[in-house]
Amino acid sequence: MYLHQACGCVCWSPASIKDHTRVAAGYGDGTLRIFQLASTEMEIKMHPHQVAVTAIQYSAHGHVIVSAGKNGLVAVSNPTSGATLRVIRDHKGATITTVQCVNEQCKKFGLEGNELWLAAGADRRVSVWAADWIKEKCDLLDWLSFPAPAPSQDDCLPPSIAAFSPEDHSLVVYTGYGVEKELLFYSLSKKQVMTFSLFLFFIQCAFGLLSL
Repeated sequence: MYLHQACGCVCWSPASIKDHTRVAAGYGDGTLRIFQLASTEMEIKMHPHQVAVTAIQYSAHGHVIVSAGKNGLVAVSNPTSGATLRVIRDHKGATITTVQCVNEQCKKFGLEGNELWLAAGADRRVSVWAADWIKEKCDLLDWLSFPAPAPSQDDCLPPSIAAFSPEDHSLVVYTGYGVEKELLFYSLSKKQVMTFSLFLFFIQCAFGLLSL
């Protein structure tokens, strides 16, 4: 807790920020706070959201912080000045459960940028973006929508989770509620979804056989 506000998500600053390691945290009142790890002092407070913050991540090079609220709005903020640079409304109405940023040259996808980032919503939709924050560029690369049965009011649904493969950032893995318990793999290069059972996935990973 901080000032009677619940902290809902945290992230580390990237290794590219050499001076001090920082921790960024998102709170129930829509604020973000950045703390220096060495001193544990709060460095800056910003208020890009009007609802609880549900996901937060530094960009791969540390130039911005990407955060998301319970209402599905994604904010891009300057971690030094605290200014909100951009608000992305594509997921509006669905709680964002995952945000991830990775270092990647985007020319192979036909877009300008040196980072990829994604946001996954509770409505089983994932947006993937190409960005160059220094040049103030952020373009939608792909929009993934995974079908699922309509939930009843009594259902307690698992969160939607998406992540880039650490070996190949053009491969996105996704899981969430659905008819089957499965992981879905999507190739950004081939625009193709492949489905593996969990058992087969772990066997293939163990023997280094997974390749799309």
